[in-house]
Amino acid sequence: MNLKSGNIEIFEQYSQFKNLEEFNHHMEMWLLDHKKDFSKGELIGLKRLVRFSAKIPGVCNAKIGTILKAINQPYKENILSRSTFKRMILKGKQMGIFTVYETERSNGSQSSNLYVFNRFPTSEPPKQESMSLPKETINLLKTKKDQKINKRKEEPSKLDYTYVSNRVPQPFVELVKCIFPDAKVIEEYWRMAHIIAYGYELDHETDLIVNLAIQSFKQLIRKLKWTKTVKKPIAYFCGILKEKFFQYYEERLNDRHETGLIRSKPICFEFNGEVMEWDWLNSSM
Repeated sequence: MNLKSGNIEIFEQYSQFKNLEEFNHHMEMWLLDHKKDFSKGELIGLKRLVRFSAKIPGVCNAKIGTILKAINQPYKENILSRSTFKRMILKGKQMGIFTVYETERSNGSQSSNLYVFNRFPTSEPPKQESMSLPKETINLLKTKKDQKINKRKEEPSKLDYTYVSNRVPQPFVELVKCIFPDAKVIEEYWRMAHIIAYGYELDHETDLIVNLAIQSFKQLIRKLKWTKTVKKPIAYFCGILKEKFFQYYEERLNDRHETGLIRSKPICFEFNGEVMEWDWLNSSM
């Protein structure tokens, strides 16, 4: 194969994701687990690398200089150094977020690295060598000219609920398995519940998440059994759960107002030369 600079399409076979949406979901889970392990600058570099991996979901062969230019140029200053970016790459490799492969030009000189993002692990550890190659440093050019690149067509074998990750609380597993016994599907429902809770900064309240998720899934079961209008069950489940988290958040906020933990501050404004106050909470002047 004669590779040209920037020809990312040649690496499409190495993508582990069906589409960009699936890639973004897996990155959300990686960040939930490891965001705290990166510095502010390293996170900037990681997020930009993710953006450069959008054309072929989860695959990037851009040069480090190109990525740094995209980060620093808008600010007209060096907000992210090469050493910080390389430190992020080292951490990402060690955590299993992505695998790095070296490539070389036709004259044997080293070219830009190939970054291949891994799927977030469920019941198994992340695979470091997703390309099934003997060494991490490879020459992608030294292959037979008549070699055909075929996309992987095989589907992973399904596992039942007994293989669900221990991250998923057992009460939730026991309910969801009645409708969806596949381990991957159960974990996907729990992942979405956790993401919604994260949006309300309630992701550490596991008991609350389990309680609201079970209530929401029971409503989903009721809808599935009584009607045939639900085309995307997980989307319907998320809609119910978002509403329940909103109600809980609003009730807790009102309780804090009533107990005096949060005090409303009147808004002052001037009208016809007279200073007036409006209490937005009690709607009185």
